[in-house]
Amino acid sequence: MQKTSILICGAGIIGLTVARELLSRGHKDIVIIDKEEDIARHASGRNSGVLHAGIYYAPGSLRAKSCLSGNFKMKQYCREKGINVLETGKVIVAREKEELETLHELHSRASSNGAKVEIIDESKLSEIEPNAKTCDEALLSHYTAVVDPREVMRSLYQELLSSGKVSIQLGTSFIDADRDTNTVTTDKGKIQCELFINAAGAYSDRVARPFGFGTDYQLIPFKGIYKKLKKEKAHTINGSIYPVPNIKNPFLGIHFTRGASGDVYLGPTAIPAFGRENYGILKGMDREMFSILYRDAILFLRNRKFRSIAFEEPKKYLFSCFFEDAKKLVKELSPEDIEDSPKVGIRPQLVDLKKNELVMDFLIEHDDKSVHVLNSISPAFTSSMFFAEMIVDNYIK
Repeated sequence: MQKTSILICGAGIIGLTVARELLSRGHKDIVIIDKEEDIARHASGRNSGVLHAGIYYAPGSLRAKSCLSGNFKMKQYCREKGINVLETGKVIVAREKEELETLHELHSRASSNGAKVEIIDESKLSEIEPNAKTCDEALLSHYTAVVDPREVMRSLYQELLSSGKVSIQLGTSFIDADRDTNTVTTDKGKIQCELFINAAGAYSDRVARPFGFGTDYQLIPFKGIYKKLKKEKAHTINGSIYPVPNIKNPFLGIHFTRGASGDVYLGPTAIPAFGRENYGILKGMDREMFSILYRDAILFLRNRKFRSIAFEEPKKYLFSCFFEDAKKLVKELSPEDIEDSPKVGIRPQLVDLKKNELVMDFLIEHDDKSVHVLNSISPAFTSSMFFAEMIVDNYIK
């Protein structure tokens, strides 16, 4: 049986940054396991690469506390490693007058969280994003930036391996755990550890249960579909154009983002999915589909916020509905300007089973032997480096 001081389940952005933070504090016997044969196969490599700036999150929440500091730390890391950072900022536009109240609420939240933001008029907006349109006012975020998430993940992976103090065992699936002995059973054998860290992303609720945690929660998946502007139309977007979101829900709506490669993406959707890896129409469905459908049905009946998502988002499978949503953000866009993209992401969203509510913040459960990150939702990629410091400071002796 293999033995180690610290065992991390999950080689996503949280797992790798926590391991990096542990190294910086002098820990040197760390094992990371992941079921995939390569890194960045799921949310950590499939996200938009946007480094958020603390605009949306309720002051005092873990997301608010970690986002902006995480943004600065990720930018610094990328500069040190020679990873391109597009510091194009972001504008949030109002599609109708009724959204202006929420726009000002976002300004208030962002200011409380330390972000550099300003309310701008239509004239100023046209200087920054000539093709963007808004109703009277828009919100400008100065600190929002974009990186290539896969490049960041590869850099972290190589940094950890080259330390000689971290073993990353890919193609190794978590099966079960003995809480009393802190022994994890994998498909490659057993690993006993002094401390177990659950950073398993979409599977973190499953991994937590043998340790006695996550019993009141379930992760349900939402599918994010992207499209692209054709190359000859990419010049019409300078940075990122977002709509005013419904701040009672954790999703931001279809938006335009110029990626680190120069491509301009539209999306993502937030369509209820039928599997934790349901990237295609049928691909990724398994027997858990019935449990997910049951939970979706309960939420649909008892949660008005989820019901609005379930009514609106699936329509965006239809190109006409996707297009109409995107068209509200810009002055000029035609269906011929858009092409399909293979980029698809799954966002696992934690549900409180007792309250039948979507959990709107990061959630961590722990004891002296294990730490479980149960809801690493957006802006987890942005927050990761500061969030890793918080985990080590607060939960690891």
